Amino acid sequence: MHTAAQACMMPGMNVTKRDIPYKTVGDTTLRLFVFEEDEARADTRRPAIVFFFGGGWANGTPEQFFPQCEYLASRGMVTVSAEYRVKERNGTTPFECVADGKSAVRWVRAHADELGIDPDRIAAGGGSAGGHIALCTALIDDLEETGEDVSVSSRPDALVCFNPAPDLTRYANRVPESAGRAEEISPTHHVKAAAPPGILFHGIDDQSVPFEDAERFAAAMTDAGNDCQLVAYPGQEHGFFNYREGDNPCYAETLREVDRFLVRLGWLTGMPAVGGTS
Repeated sequence: MHTAAQACMMPGMNVTKRDIPYKTVGDTTLRLFVFEEDEARADTRRPAIVFFFGGGWANGTPEQFFPQCEYLASRGMVTVSAEYRVKERNGTTPFECVADGKSAVRWVRAHADELGIDPDRIAAGGGSAGGHIALCTALIDDLEETGEDVSVSSRPDALVCFNPAPDLTRYANRVPESAGRAEEISPTHHVKAAAPPGILFHGIDDQSVPFEDAERFAAAMTDAGNDCQLVAYPGQEHGFFNYREGDNPCYAETLREVDRFLVRLGWLTGMPAVGGTS
């Protein structure tokens, strides 16, 4: 059992992890790593969140969000860190990444009964490319995987994103396979009214995804009448929110703000159990 976030978990809470296959494409089977309280009440429908790791659509692993999953599971959610196909392992493009993200959200909603979750309280989250995938599950209307039951929505009910890449047109040199099609999966270009409420965390000194991209996206969401909160971190660069052995105040601070956001939505109750009680 991964224990990186144990110091941030609520006293007396035990969290279990299991992995479940959710999608097979050719010879590739993708898994969801599901975290939950080991003594969750069977009659309680809990909120859920599905995280997508970062790595430029080319690499990365679900372990990135295990600490956040452990903490939020200790607060009463069902939390998931999802595998999806990436370029270095699977020869894929960002389009397949988005399709896998939609499949993951759809699978969780379709299996709400067995997971003990509320199908109307499923968030999507992630960092960098994973944050982009999460935004796309909320804002891109197509790219559903062929053969899936599209009567089950792949759209999340909230968003929790860390230095996401909202404007894919900025990365034509880094993602050449998207040349000419970047706007199709560029969340900034697909902002619409009635999008899920969201919170974004971004370092002002981010050199990989410029802070101004996050500002433009958040402003467009707000202008469209959506609830979109952008939390800026002066002096911080890309990946500032990740758990690190030792002390990373930004990990605790961002996780505390996620907790507060979910309390504001009515998905959690009480005070955050990480990064202080203020």
